[in-house]
Amino acid sequence: MVFQRSTPFPKSIFENVAYGLRIAGTNDPRTLSESVERALRRAALWDEVKDRLGESEWASPAASNSDLYRARARRRARGSPHGRTV
Repeated sequence: MVFQRSTPFPKSIFENVAYGLRIAGTNDPRTLSESVERALRRAALWDEVKDRLGESEWASPAASNSDLYRARARRRARGSPHGRTV
């Protein structure tokens, strides 16, 4: 399903970014944590959200949501064991 406007999953910021890795089969907490941090740093969001990773993304300001979606997409593309988007 493709949305014109990015839509967050009803999950925490951490879970939204880690989603692609989880569906690709990665469940190691350390790997997930490191990957989420790396994706958020690349999207220049780490400092803004590092203390709110457990909060719902619905509570995040709309302006930063599009950046969080990009971080989620980066993790999904890089996290796929086959080198492709899942």
